[in-house]
Amino acid sequence: MNRLAPPPPVDPDVLRDAVDWAIVSRRSIRAFLPTPVPREEIEAILDVARHCASGVNTQPWQVHVLTGAAKERVCTAVLHAYDDPALFEQLDEPYDYYPREWVSPYIDRRRKIGWDLYGLLGIAKGDKSRMHSQHARNYRFFDAPVGLIFTIDRVMQQGSFIDYGMFLQSLMVAARGRGLDTCPQAAFTTFHRIIARELDIPDRQVLVCGMSLGYADPSRVENSLVSERDPVSRFTHFHDQNRAETAP
Repeated sequence: MNRLAPPPPVDPDVLRDAVDWAIVSRRSIRAFLPTPVPREEIEAILDVARHCASGVNTQPWQVHVLTGAAKERVCTAVLHAYDDPALFEQLDEPYDYYPREWVSPYIDRRRKIGWDLYGLLGIAKGDKSRMHSQHARNYRFFDAPVGLIFTIDRVMQQGSFIDYGMFLQSLMVAARGRGLDTCPQAAFTTFHRIIARELDIPDRQVLVCGMSLGYADPSRVENSLVSERDPVSRFTHFHDQNRAETAP
């Protein structure tokens, strides 16, 4: 695709609505159909995502695409550690994804989305066995036919993680434009050493996250979950006057 080409010959309103729909309709899907995703479709999505912004064009992303036996091998290895308390106790995180101290409103949002999901699934508070089983579905990529693992060079710093976020969002939006769904998964970071071993990822690479890719199963109740988002007025601050004009 020519990056300097004019927009497609369609009504500008239709083009705008299509882009907006792809962004707004993106949700974390937690149950997928077994329908295969052709390799050329995966490559086309990545081909679009690679054009996202990155500081001084560093392009810090590395992508590992897992299908078939390779995906099953990784899932089996991760689940083995997840289900073994002794092995799980030895695991560590490659970086801090979440805050070390949770405060409001972030802790409130985290709790709400968790209980909203468990409510749909009929998992009662304190039912640790079913919670464990549901969380384990992360490590099967929620039965998606494609699993993605993303890594970044250890020399890169926080700015490159910002770039990476734009790459991931671009990938998910490009997938939506093709009728596909995704679920970005930080849950895989705990198992970064196991995944690196299974995929021969060199030590200079840090695991950023995983992602499920495929077609949502419309019959599964968990896919009806829609997370609440704050309105623009709550997080946006417009500055349209000089300080001298607003000072008392």
